[in-house]
Amino acid sequence: MPQLSVVIITFNEEKNIARCLESVQELADDIVVLDSFSTDKTENICKQFNVNFIQRKWEGYSASKNFANSQAKYNWVLSLDADEAPSEELKKSILKAKQGAELKTYKFHRLTNYCGSWIKHCGWYPDTKIRIFDRRITKWEGIIHEKLVIDFSSFDYAQDDILEMTTGILLKGDLLHYSYYSIEQHYTQTEKFSTLAAQNMFGKGKKSSLLKLYMSPVIKFISDYFIKLGILDGAAGFTICRISAKHSFLKYKKLRELYIKN
Repeated sequence: MPQLSVVIITFNEEKNIARCLESVQELADDIVVLDSFSTDKTENICKQFNVNFIQRKWEGYSASKNFANSQAKYNWVLSLDADEAPSEELKKSILKAKQGAELKTYKFHRLTNYCGSWIKHCGWYPDTKIRIFDRRITKWEGIIHEKLVIDFSSFDYAQDDILEMTTGILLKGDLLHYSYYSIEQHYTQTEKFSTLAAQNMFGKGKKSSLLKLYMSPVIKFISDYFIKLGILDGAAGFTICRISAKHSFLKYKKLRELYIKN
């Protein structure tokens, strides 16, 4: 049976990390937790489990995940965030995949819990992600919403294998994502991510016109609430779409401010 390392990055995740670690006990042959010097009970909770707990200065999402992958015992990695946990159906799918002669690149749908409500629309579901992969040929790239990039240059793969590794095999079941416990937490994250997005666009030389500044949030809300059916998620859906629209506005507003300052 192929062996699988579970890799998680953390910072002040005392609300989530126990659930995450408990959910992978029967899946993992090795667990790596890379922590950015949490000031809450994250470290104490992790040490109650059989994990390789490492602390390292925060270097950004992609760099941290890539370093954490390098610390895994095995080449096949299940990459999780601390606020995620595989559903029972997904756990069965992963265990079945491990019973094969070899592991492959796998992806699964991610279902988000927002302040107690499961969100099926708003552009938040199915939110399919590749999360099981061979660390030897993959790396994370990007500042926000990092993505996996696969490099086949070091290995000789058939064309069908390359296509399968690039797209991933969809497993049954959902990766449960416990995103926000309060609307205030969502607003705080929006401020953080809109700043990072603006800095990223500024670094790439992108600019913000007045038309983009004022029309992008309108278009974003219409797209998420009506076209992507956020309206069917009730009050939670309306709140999500409204804050997503605000994120779009803040992103371009902060980008304009960067050009004024520089």
